[in-house]
Amino acid sequence: MKQMQLGSSSLHVSNIALGCMRMNELSISDAEKVFRTALDAGVNFFDHADIYGGGDSEDIFARAAGMNDDLREKVILQSKAGIRGNSFDFSKSHILNTVDESLNRLQTDYLDVLLLHRPDALMEPEEVAEAFDSLQASGKVRHFGVSNQHPMQIELLKQHVKQDLIANQLQFGLMHSLMIDQGLNVNMKNDAAVMREGGLLEYSQLNNMTVQAWSPFQYGMMEGVFVGNDKFPEVNKKLSELAGRYHITESAVAAAWILRHPARIQTVIGTMNPERLAGIAKASEITLTREEWYDLYQKAGNELP
Repeated sequence: MKQMQLGSSSLHVSNIALGCMRMNELSISDAEKVFRTALDAGVNFFDHADIYGGGDSEDIFARAAGMNDDLREKVILQSKAGIRGNSFDFSKSHILNTVDESLNRLQTDYLDVLLLHRPDALMEPEEVAEAFDSLQASGKVRHFGVSNQHPMQIELLKQHVKQDLIANQLQFGLMHSLMIDQGLNVNMKNDAAVMREGGLLEYSQLNNMTVQAWSPFQYGMMEGVFVGNDKFPEVNKKLSELAGRYHITESAVAAAWILRHPARIQTVIGTMNPERLAGIAKASEITLTREEWYDLYQKAGNELP
């Protein structure tokens, strides 16, 4: 599997990551199969959050992986903090407590990456800076980033934190392509031209932040999976055609569409099915042509200006 540099850090990670949100639904033995399949496919990056499975996903991951010092050196662990019940909380105490709890569940002394999960309207950036400084000084977190934030929120944080923000995890995929749509429909009088996110994709490239694409096979705001869905015959016909051409699965083609973008987007897949995981991982070695990329984009229901 191809590797990439994560933002401005020295971390070299697989360009496909395993999102572990649903690992709490598995037995320890089934979770181990998923973990070993990921490693065998070349995945070295595992994405967590304190709220996944109420914390059980992190616990099951560590137990299934058989976390030890030798293994820990081979994997990159990322977790998130900031969602608290039905509210968001970027207070210093909450961030510090969340990290300690995640470290305990993951059976490790440090996180490679910590992301702030969703924007907190009551964020006091000075408190976030204090939390980051404490976590870095203690060695509990080595790198930092955000999730679901727009450029001005990131700029506000950067005015206060000393650490580079190396990643921004955002929903993105063939059927959730707002970041592409607004870049193509410049100065156009249509819905696609609305700059909802402030040029996130270009901002990320300019600031050397890796975009991590979550829910890459969902359409809308996580309304369902589009691959193999009868609601979307045109894009699925094209996915099937390209799957046959490249001898990969349709889901792998959809992942390859993301990986084709020059922003070097890391794709976070959440399947807990080892066979499906192994199939999607093959997308890492596929480079769609420019014509194939644009054809898929249009078959997904998008019009070029």
